[in-house]
Amino acid sequence: MGEKAKDRDMAGAKPYLVGHQEFAALYEVEPQMVAQWLAPSRGVLDPATALVVSGARYWPLGFAARFGTTTPRFRQVQARVKQRIIAAQGDGWEADLGDELPPIVGQQEIIELFHLPSQGTLATAIASGRFPEEDWLLSGSRLWLLDTVIEAAPALRAGARTLPWEIDEEVAAALRDGTYNGPGSMVLTRGRYPRKVI
Repeated sequence: MGEKAKDRDMAGAKPYLVGHQEFAALYEVEPQMVAQWLAPSRGVLDPATALVVSGARYWPLGFAARFGTTTPRFRQVQARVKQRIIAAQGDGWEADLGDELPPIVGQQEIIELFHLPSQGTLATAIASGRFPEEDWLLSGSRLWLLDTVIEAAPALRAGARTLPWEIDEEVAAALRDGTYNGPGSMVLTRGRYPRKVI
């Protein structure tokens, strides 16, 4: 077992992640600056460095924190912001590019996993407290480890009146092996990003 794998086992299975807002906060810029870095014309931030969940990009914190050292113009990461991100996410480990991340899902993947009739169905389950608490709240979006969701399925089934909450094993397998190409697997085009940063 490698050093990083040992650290991960000791710290928990959850990698520290950032979305656009947290990435921007690390460098004291507006979130739309991250979108500009991603633009092909700028070529500053390779979109392939991001994990796409529910149509939005997320990055391992380790990569995001060293990003400023990889650009033609050095950017200083804000250590206090990085520490706040780690504190907010609780037990975990600092992942970087190339590290093996566990499968992570958002609302779109969960709807597909259970074949829920609508986003409202999931939103109601979350609001009522029947759905497990998110593992991350990033840039205003909830994310879960796939295992968190799968482990909650029996309790969801037991408490349901009409929905079966049955897992589609093909979708689960695709999410696990990185071949999922259903709803949420492509980046959505968005309008302006919210101005609030952490």
